[in-house]
Amino acid sequence: MSSTDKAGDTADTGLDRLREEITAYLTAQAGHLADSLGNRMSSLTDDLNDAAVNGGTLGSVASRVVGGGDSPVKALVAEKAKDVKDKTVGKVKDLVGAGGGEGGSKSDTKVTNIVEVLDVGVPLRTAYDNWCEFEEFGTYMKGVRNVSRKEDTTSDWKVKVGPSTRGWEATVEEQIPDDRIVWSSQGSKGSTRGAVSFHELGPTLTRIVVVVEYTPSGFFEKTGNLWRAQGRRLRLDLKHFQRYVTLNADEDVEGWRGEIRDSEVVLSHEDALEQEEQESEEEPDEAAEGEAEEEWDEEDEEPDEGEEDEYDEEDAYDEDEEEEEEED
Repeated sequence: MSSTDKAGDTADTGLDRLREEITAYLTAQAGHLADSLGNRMSSLTDDLNDAAVNGGTLGSVASRVVGGGDSPVKALVAEKAKDVKDKTVGKVKDLVGAGGGEGGSKSDTKVTNIVEVLDVGVPLRTAYDNWCEFEEFGTYMKGVRNVSRKEDTTSDWKVKVGPSTRGWEATVEEQIPDDRIVWSSQGSKGSTRGAVSFHELGPTLTRIVVVVEYTPSGFFEKTGNLWRAQGRRLRLDLKHFQRYVTLNADEDVEGWRGEIRDSEVVLSHEDALEQEEQESEEEPDEAAEGEAEEEWDEEDEEPDEGEEDEYDEEDAYDEDEEEEEEED
């Protein structure tokens, strides 16, 4: 065989090998591509099943694209962020026992007991009457937004809890003027039971004791409950009350002078004022009668000076006569 034929055979052999390698490479790449497409189709099928059965992420993304006009990428990112947030909140709820669901129950909620004592440099009645004017709390307390009285025993409260506002409906269970007030309140995010008592330490010094039992019923409230945020808020608001009442002690405040027992009004405010007026009118009459009786007793006990003189003169005259008879 000539050299030319040998060179041609070698070239054919090399070309065949190159062709085989290229074919093997393309076959392998096609296999990888098929596997990748198969995995993607399987994942897509799972997502479709999840959307059909549970309303999963894909269904939410589709609703955002079709209903809200969002782009597919934006809708997918927003839905994934929502999933992460829900999972995080769920784990935190499990830790604090919020919501009474699978991660916790009502028994997991810890009740916060708050006890505060403050002395106010005003008379007992002034301190009590200012406390009864709770509609004005929102003007000088930072934790109270608004208070409105519905009836003598019920009122609506809007209080500040962190950055948000919560609503409460309070019911007075017992109220005795210048002594004590017992109440309970109920809201969507918690409930409270409390009592405030007033104690006279002196003519111009009153001690106020506040006892509150707070039961949170919301995620934010339960989380804040761990840090005793409610107790600090009440303590600050009581200091505002102390400052306001002390600096405005000269102002006349009528307050609510009625009496409540078992959540029922047993003495209205108007009737209580009439009783106080009658008692104040009777006190001067009794004092005048007492003074008159004392004067009358003194007149009976002390004889007149003229009678004493006549008695002395008669005694002296009798003694003189007795001496003259003895001499005779």
